[in-house]
Amino acid sequence: MGRRCTAWWRARGWHGRCPSRHARVAVVAVVLGAAAVVPGEAAFAAGTSPGSYAFEAPGPYAFDENARSVDGATDTTGADRLDVGTTYRSALPQDGKLYYRLELDATSNVYVSVTAVPRAGTTVTPTDNLRVTLQDTDSRSCSYETVGFGSRSPHPIAAWGARETPVPGSSCQGAGTYYVIVERADRDDSSSDAWDLELAPVSEPRLRQTGATEAPEDWNSASPTPLLDEAEHREGGDGFTRAATVGQGVWRDDLRPGQTVFYKVPVDWGQQLYATAELGGSSGGDGGLVAVALDMSLYNPVRARVDDVSVSYNGSQKTGTLDPLPPVEYANRYDNSDQVNGMRFAGSYYLVLHLAEQVGERFGDGPFELTLRTRVSGAAEAGPGYAGSAQPPNLFELTAQDREATNVGGSEASGSSDDTMAVVAVSGIGAGTVLLAVLGVWTLVARRRVGAW
Repeated sequence: MGRRCTAWWRARGWHGRCPSRHARVAVVAVVLGAAAVVPGEAAFAAGTSPGSYAFEAPGPYAFDENARSVDGATDTTGADRLDVGTTYRSALPQDGKLYYRLELDATSNVYVSVTAVPRAGTTVTPTDNLRVTLQDTDSRSCSYETVGFGSRSPHPIAAWGARETPVPGSSCQGAGTYYVIVERADRDDSSSDAWDLELAPVSEPRLRQTGATEAPEDWNSASPTPLLDEAEHREGGDGFTRAATVGQGVWRDDLRPGQTVFYKVPVDWGQQLYATAELGGSSGGDGGLVAVALDMSLYNPVRARVDDVSVSYNGSQKTGTLDPLPPVEYANRYDNSDQVNGMRFAGSYYLVLHLAEQVGERFGDGPFELTLRTRVSGAAEAGPGYAGSAQPPNLFELTAQDREATNVGGSEASGSSDDTMAVVAVSGIGAGTVLLAVLGVWTLVARRRVGAW
């Protein structure tokens, strides 16, 4: 059933696993319904000016279906407010520089991640960049980051801004108004297409007690022994909010040129994350070389990029591995390198993999086999002791759902599990088209093997 089953249910709002072909399936009800437009399926398309929206067919990225649309202002005057814990939709014109407003307290750390999504058919170059800056009311920068595509293959990219407190010597302290500035930097003027945006402002509460103010210097930086378990099929999601959850193990997916997939790996305080991606060989093609064929980027729970690796491709299988990263520690934020200070939170870390369009030009439409190996090592430790709740809640911790999905401390750690899944699909009213829908309850009993490290 695989990909078709998953795609059918996702189109109707279900994001769980599909039943295996060996599961006992009981269809208990059939009802007459109508085809629905699922929230989040229709993507916003911006007009020629900020705030002018129309609807278009779904693009290559699944935006948060609960995101609010927001207009970016051309200056600070009239900039719309962003509330932490809420996700937003917007769009950035080719020559645009947009402003959004934050009203912050004096003690919380606030992070704003901006995901830029070129529309279908858009041309990009390695010099096309997204820049995100966070400033105070005196135009003094709290932070800025510039992120590029690294190739001529359009795909979602994300950059972030931060207001951290207390930071000695920083002007960005205290309660008040701050601005998020989103722009295209070092762009190719031949491209006039707008980029759709997803903005995700979040907050991290202060600590109850001040801890270490220097990053740990000693940690295990050796590469682990490669995982040799049999691969389990796991289809990647098509956006941050639809990322497929994986724990430690070997996972297989099929990618087509131009496709981007998202996985999330829950990582607790004190644990280390390792990831390797392998692109399978191809029997077709002209034997040429694609310099940047597969890109794997790691983002932390606030969607800030931690590290990435790219591999070239000539039709033979190729592997890319992230450099060893430190255990998750609150004090990692005091290090200067992205690879260390990005590992400052417990929570879901995102692996985003993109297969370049140029692979299809040289080696055909595929699909191409992706093998993803993920390891989470080390015992979980107690958190730093926050004096409040993050927004959104549970952002910097592993929930019971995370642990169940990754088999952390669950019965599957011993090799088996009895899962019961109830699925209810209800259709709504479409654009004058009435279809036959099925309301079913599936009782699934399956035994799945989980490989050990």
